[in-house]
Amino acid sequence: MELTDTILVTGGAGFIGSNFVLDWFPHEDGKIVTLDKLTYAGNLSNLDSLAGDARHTFVPGDICDADLVRDLLEKHRPRAIVHFAAESHVDRSINDPGEFIRTNVQGTFNLLERARRYWEELEERHRQQFRFVQISTDEVYGSLRPEEPAFCESTPYSPNSPYAASKAAADHLVRAYHHTYRLPVLTTNCSNNYGPYQFPEKLIPLMLLNALEGKPLPIYGDGMNIRDWLYVQDHCAAIRCVLKKGSPGETYNIGGRSELTNLQVVTTICDILDEICPDPSLGCRRSQMTFVRDRPGHDRRYAIDARKIHNDLGWSPQTPFEQGIRQTILWYLGHRHWVSDIRTGAYQEWLQLNYRGR
Repeated sequence: MELTDTILVTGGAGFIGSNFVLDWFPHEDGKIVTLDKLTYAGNLSNLDSLAGDARHTFVPGDICDADLVRDLLEKHRPRAIVHFAAESHVDRSINDPGEFIRTNVQGTFNLLERARRYWEELEERHRQQFRFVQISTDEVYGSLRPEEPAFCESTPYSPNSPYAASKAAADHLVRAYHHTYRLPVLTTNCSNNYGPYQFPEKLIPLMLLNALEGKPLPIYGDGMNIRDWLYVQDHCAAIRCVLKKGSPGETYNIGGRSELTNLQVVTTICDILDEICPDPSLGCRRSQMTFVRDRPGHDRRYAIDARKIHNDLGWSPQTPFEQGIRQTILWYLGHRHWVSDIRTGAYQEWLQLNYRGR
């Protein structure tokens, strides 16, 4: 069997996946086949700029559909699978853990099994070229105390939410398929992403949009939970680097070198909005901040040690948080139609479920 210069991207209509697909063509040759189930967080309009582009094919479908995945591999003969598709919001995993097990564990298993059978039928020289890239999260490592060193690739897994546990299980399956079957896999564990096309249930777009509309800015607990923030286009560049240069079987942590408390993130958003689009009727947008009851099992701190990917592959983040958050705010201000289209009744129902009683 021959390989083509095509990659299969799962979850390519979601936040990080769509940014990866859009960012691929200015930097790389070859085609992309995007597979996405188009659930609440998958939005085909994210890929509108590729409509009619022969380099891109969109396929609606579920990664748990073994026949569909097999058919796509046989038809398009990709040289790589980049696996973004996942349920990814901690709060949703607390309310409905079963869907996270189905998609993140069963779905990843199905992809691995179909990829293994496809790979085993390739000629040896093509086996050497093929890659399966698992896009994972720093949340699999658990929570850090303030004085503890950042997560590195050898940090033991200690997931604390159903979401993190489902991603940890998926990562373990990926590792097992390399060590048992020699499938050439690569795993990346990234810190918190932000940027264009992020579904507005996540912290930054939720706070940004609420601040614009004069709504309360609900901050969990005392607001001192710390995350390492990574601009999504830096993340996309890192994944391309791993795909091109990474050693099969290896894990690479990807971080933004921007550890900030949730409170710092929200106040930064408020201050930038007050600067670039002041609203006298609202006054200082910091006054909209309100502290609400913390979510169960809320990890206190995440931090990424990204020295391995820098030393081995030459990647480092290029976008400081102050620059990235300003670019993100300007994007949302310039894409109000995207925001209104994505904030459906289902999204509003989820907001009521998650924040009611807090």
